[in-house]
Amino acid sequence: MYESEPDSETVLAQFNRLIQELLRGNMHRNTFRPWEIELLLDIESCSLREAHKRDTLRRYQKAVQRHMEKGARLPLKLSEYLAAVKAKRAGTTETGTGESAAT
Repeated sequence: MYESEPDSETVLAQFNRLIQELLRGNMHRNTFRPWEIELLLDIESCSLREAHKRDTLRRYQKAVQRHMEKGARLPLKLSEYLAAVKAKRAGTTETGTGESAAT
């Protein structure tokens, strides 16, 4: 699907730029890479509440950075991140440790 895929460092830099544009609320470009479009559509489909959107995007950005440092070629989607967070919270609640993070 991606014939000349850039290295993960380049993708991470592009991802960070995309998230910064979202956090600032201004997109001044009109060309996007296919994976950026997929991420933007996924972020839109997650219907984040405006009150928590900035914090969620920042936590997501840090998670993607860790994910890519472990060798991933492309960023995980926000929906995948949110599902993992939800599963982790459900796991800590089920074990009775009471360590689920309040966000």
